Amino acid sequence: MLNIRPYQEEDEAAVSLLWQQCFPDAPPHNRPAEDIRRKLAVQRELFLVAVFDEQLVGTAMAGYDGHRGWVYYVAVSPQHQRQGIGAALMKQVEEELAHLGCPKLNLQIRADNTAVLAFYRSLGYLVEERVSMGKRL
Repeated sequence: MLNIRPYQEEDEAAVSLLWQQCFPDAPPHNRPAEDIRRKLAVQRELFLVAVFDEQLVGTAMAGYDGHRGWVYYVAVSPQHQRQGIGAALMKQVEEELAHLGCPKLNLQIRADNTAVLAFYRSLGYLVEERVSMGKRL
């Protein structure tokens, strides 16, 4: 049975391993332990994990700034993909953000990641023509 719940400290090793499997080309500044630590300091209740048969198989990390919601680190272990776990995580994220009064959820994916693009389109997300910019602080 699938259980989606908030992250707990004892999940760190499993989450780190999952992210290494799902995001093998992540930049060096996205170190799991540091990203987890930063998230736990801000809206930790929006850091969700999916557990199936006592095994951590998915994650979703969300945030809400009072204007828009964002979701990051949506990951499902390769052997558990295409079983509805990613969709269940996104549904829970959407419900949590809606409960906080969030009017819109944004996410970013790499333009060439067509499989993930198709996944989000199947959940009702649309491509919005924007230029994504960032600056490392």
